[in-house]
Amino acid sequence: MEILENICEYYDELFPIEDGQPDLFERESETYGKPVKYLSVDCGTGLFEHQLATKGEMVTAIEDEKTLLESANRRRRTQLMTLNFFNMTTLEMGRFLGKGFFNIASILNDRLIFISDPILLAKFFFDIKQLLVENGKLILSVPNFEKYDGEVFRLPARQSIRAKLESKVTTEQNGEKRLVQSLETGNGRILPVTDAKIRAVTKSEIEELAKKSGFSKAEFYSDFKKSALKKDSDTIVAVIS
Repeated sequence: MEILENICEYYDELFPIEDGQPDLFERESETYGKPVKYLSVDCGTGLFEHQLATKGEMVTAIEDEKTLLESANRRRRTQLMTLNFFNMTTLEMGRFLGKGFFNIASILNDRLIFISDPILLAKFFFDIKQLLVENGKLILSVPNFEKYDGEVFRLPARQSIRAKLESKVTTEQNGEKRLVQSLETGNGRILPVTDAKIRAVTKSEIEELAKKSGFSKAEFYSDFKKSALKKDSDTIVAVIS
């Protein structure tokens, strides 16, 4: 995925820590000893990862977009926190990170859908399973694509006081989907953000990928508060164990 510098300044505003997110991670980590070892994939600017580290948890975060990674590293104000950011792709994590080490892995903010190739998506789930301890968990969030019909549709806009991120999904002749995003700033300027192929993953596909990778259970919700997932929900939050 290509994220331009246009969005970096507004990233924390447009992708904040969601309501219920810290509580869900805390509940899901209760069975592990302290410090909990977290792996955050495609961590963005590291806002949530920094919060986890300030609570004494051990956080490893990877991000392949250098502009976002630079922002994440600037957030580290003390060497006392066990917080490490690495410029790394999902293709590389299985080779360079420790197998059987992490308690909880996560990929949030819709970043999973940018693994558009089905073989690479299956590899992602397999690699995550190998990186986790035996009873480890994967937490992810993606748009609920089953809510939409038609070859062209818009995902809910992300908006802050200073900016608005618009996301349009189009379908190509071969059936593949693309996500086109633009940013509207407070002064009315429209800036391009990304134009990339995506995979419109569904609940059933996530279940199948998790099962084939060796996970035994997948729970689905519409938000981090564990509200019931419905057909018209905007988001899918999955806890896979």
